[in-house]
Amino acid sequence: MTNDEVIEALELTAKLSELHGENPFKVRALTNAAYKLSKIRFDFNNKTLSDIQDIDGIGGGIASKIFDLITHGSTKELDELKEKTPSGVIDMLGVKGLGPKKVKQLWQGLEIESIGELLYACNKNRLITLKGFGEKTQQGVKQSIEFLIANNNKFHFATIEKPVLNLLNQIKKDFPGIRIEAVGQLARKCEVIDKVEILVNQPINKNYSELVAQIPLPLNFYGSNNEKFAHKQLQLSSTEEHLKQINFSSLTTSNFKTEEEIYNALNLPFVCAELREGLGEVDLAKQNKLPKLIEYSDLRGTLHNHTNCSDGVNTLKEMADYCIKLGYEYFGVCDHSKTAVYASGLSIEKVIQQHIEIDELNLNYTNFKILKGIESDILGDGSLDYPEEILKTFDFIVASVHSNLKMNKEKATERLIKAIENPYTTILGHPTGRLLLARPGYPINHKKVIDACAANNVVIELNAHPYRLDIDWRWIYYCIQKNVMISINPDAHVAEGLLDMYYGICAARKGMLTKEMCLNTYSLNDLEKKFLQKK
Repeated sequence: MTNDEVIEALELTAKLSELHGENPFKVRALTNAAYKLSKIRFDFNNKTLSDIQDIDGIGGGIASKIFDLITHGSTKELDELKEKTPSGVIDMLGVKGLGPKKVKQLWQGLEIESIGELLYACNKNRLITLKGFGEKTQQGVKQSIEFLIANNNKFHFATIEKPVLNLLNQIKKDFPGIRIEAVGQLARKCEVIDKVEILVNQPINKNYSELVAQIPLPLNFYGSNNEKFAHKQLQLSSTEEHLKQINFSSLTTSNFKTEEEIYNALNLPFVCAELREGLGEVDLAKQNKLPKLIEYSDLRGTLHNHTNCSDGVNTLKEMADYCIKLGYEYFGVCDHSKTAVYASGLSIEKVIQQHIEIDELNLNYTNFKILKGIESDILGDGSLDYPEEILKTFDFIVASVHSNLKMNKEKATERLIKAIENPYTTILGHPTGRLLLARPGYPINHKKVIDACAANNVVIELNAHPYRLDIDWRWIYYCIQKNVMISINPDAHVAEGLLDMYYGICAARKGMLTKEMCLNTYSLNDLEKKFLQKK
């Protein structure tokens, strides 16, 4: 069982328990455990009960439930709860904005037992007859259902890429000389995947059912001989719009050794798969203005990370040491600020203590430094949640929105711009707050926000967590045009979370980010100079 599947099972157990009026303390324990696991994305493969009990914040009783889940795929408790709940009611618990109490009202008050019935009831204006429901709540439920339906059978890139690569690598090992590649959305490194396409040059006469079972989408295999392989690969790894713009149909032959040869035949420079979306890359190619894209190896450090001082798992030293292991020059700690009570945000006293700890640790490092940062909550009026005398003690500040996400576009934009105009804001964190496949970003006027960052010398974050990837890569090129730098940050809550920088690089390349326009490709010396300029 994957971490996500364990989280889903714990959350469902909590929701069903609350739905049926069971002990609220048990519900809270299950919910807290799921929240903890969502931050650390724990690998449960081959883990023992003792390993699970060692996870910080997971009690013995919950650890036993988790062990049952990874051993048997379920728990007796969850099975019993499912048995007495209609499957459609269980589905309704997945609708954002509907907690167990509201679902219980819909189930018992209006006898609604499926999402389809619920959407119909919304369209017939029936929810407003229930206590606690109003027109605004009804509209929100309707929008959540529509979002859920639109994103059904879609998965994060990070969820799909690893098991597909495992399959391809095993096939290559078993069939030396075989030519097999992932094409389509995976080749373009799209942030959300709804189909898996694989191109191969020979039949595969071996059973890989165990590896295939790890891929939660159907596999579409395409065959091609070696002479036409590159032609088919480029065709399958490009959008229809890209193919149209490069005049792909004008080719008089399909016999090419490489994709580079095809672009050469079309009198164009090579366009890597990540860019083949038909969103301006061809015009740049025709003008010979395609930029040299950022590489993972260009990164010199990482900013916006959490420790166990707030809602992270590892200590400050453990996080820093992991960065050194990865070859980085600096580690920016950005624990949650005091307003984020749900995430154990740092009081002013804790901030001072952490800065003392950082100073002490830095004395023992050579060619490496921990930088003093904070993820300061942007309050409803756009202000940051520490007084000036505390704000000025940080090396840099990531300003982020975590609450009151239902503002309209105008107010949400004004809120961000006020935070951007704060002289202590260094980086605007995950600008829309989106969670891919779970929550759309709050509406903002991207151009106004980016323009404000340009006017105030504020960097915009590309949050590298594969469930966020926010700012959307489609806005990165506009940032570059406005000379607004991007900071690729993992938002890591556990040491291994620092590896999510890879997903940030994937998204950054789609947005045509260059090494020069990425903040954390700076050396430590240059980065500190930039931070001082901001001050």
